[in-house]
Amino acid sequence: MSVRELVVLGTASQVPTRHRNHNGYLLRWDGEGILFDPGEGTQRQMLRAGAAAHDLNRICVTHFHGDHSLGLAGVIQRINLDKVPHEITAHYPRSGQRFFDRLRYATAYRETVALTEAPVDTDGPLHRTPGYTLEARRLSHPVEAFGYRLVEPDGRRMLPDRLAAHGIKGPDIGRIQREGTLDGVPLEEVSEVRRGQRFAFVMDTRLCDGVYALAEGCDMLVIESTFLDEDEELAVEFGHLTAGQAARVAQDAGVRHLVLTHFSQRYTDPEEFERQARAAGYEGELTVAHDLLRVPLPKRR
Repeated sequence: MSVRELVVLGTASQVPTRHRNHNGYLLRWDGEGILFDPGEGTQRQMLRAGAAAHDLNRICVTHFHGDHSLGLAGVIQRINLDKVPHEITAHYPRSGQRFFDRLRYATAYRETVALTEAPVDTDGPLHRTPGYTLEARRLSHPVEAFGYRLVEPDGRRMLPDRLAAHGIKGPDIGRIQREGTLDGVPLEEVSEVRRGQRFAFVMDTRLCDGVYALAEGCDMLVIESTFLDEDEELAVEFGHLTAGQAARVAQDAGVRHLVLTHFSQRYTDPEEFERQARAAGYEGELTVAHDLLRVPLPKRR
């Protein structure tokens, strides 16, 4: 059975706290694992969450600030120590190649795994599989940053009443799905479009076109809300979002499940992020993330 869920490994902005690890997010998408922004301590958080190096197929780094990338060294070395048998691909801003190199070879170890480097330098598709297309969009931060988005291809949902009306049953259902027509009956006559799921990951950024492009129509949006609304000037200065800004993006983009994360250590009441997000008008499902939380993607529409 396929599993699609977000495993939150860390939620702290800039520095870890007593209760929040540096960033780290594992997306389980059917049989694949995509690790986003492994900050310091990610390897241990994976252990606590029951996630292994063997679960990883792809690593996506939004930018090279420490809270989003210092865990790369440990994760990469663990992948090699455990001799992961499959290829793993790493995406990151091309402008940060020197940082990736330093983290990949931070200390001596034996390389046993094929780690493919696939740096990002432009908007658009990065990789296609039968299950999804991975896309990137440029964000607005003091250093170059990209957000990521997974888009599942649309499928078709069979309609039992229409199948019955045309006398299509048993093996013939699979046949019309494969061939597109059966005895003059087109597939469109007995089915409807089943929209593919969409997931977006948006970290450190001001409001910009890239944020809206990534969020558009998403079933789940994982987005930073470093500041509360009363500190919006600080958010703009340092290249971040507030809870209200993130929520308005989600509402305007038609996001079904909004996950707020990346919280400044200055705030001690996580419920205030939810209150401000609701006050900004977001009406969908809302999660204020905490470490080691598991969040299933919404069921298909």
